[in-house]
This record gives sequence, structure tokens and C-alpha cells, in this order.
Amino acid sequence: MAVPKRKTSKARRDKRRSAVWKLQAPALSKCPNCGEFKLAHRACTSCGMYRGRQVIATTEA
Repeated sequence: MAVPKRKTSKARRDKRRSAVWKLQAPALSKCPNCGEFKLAHRACTSCGMYRGRQVIATTEA
């Protein structure tokens, strides 16, 4: 069984692990009905439309 010759330092270990947890901003698209930015494949939080249908009842103020 292979055994490491030297102990990996904390700095080297943490440097290797840091790249795994990088976050990305969500991809946003414009709502074709109202023009607000929304998440893809989800109903628009502003107007409640999804694929040309009203799926969430919103009150127009």
C-alpha cells in the first residue's frame, strides 16, 4: 500500500481544496412578457407568467 513520504502542509492542502467551492452567479434571462430578469425554466416573479401562461396570480399595483 502506498504511503505519502512527507506530510502535506496545511497551506498546500487548503490551496488544493479552495478551487472546488467557487460559486457562480445564476444565469438570468429576460421575461418575454414584462422584460424583468428571471431564472431560466421558472415562472417570472414579477408578472407570474411561464411559457405564455399565467401560473402565479399577482396583484397589479
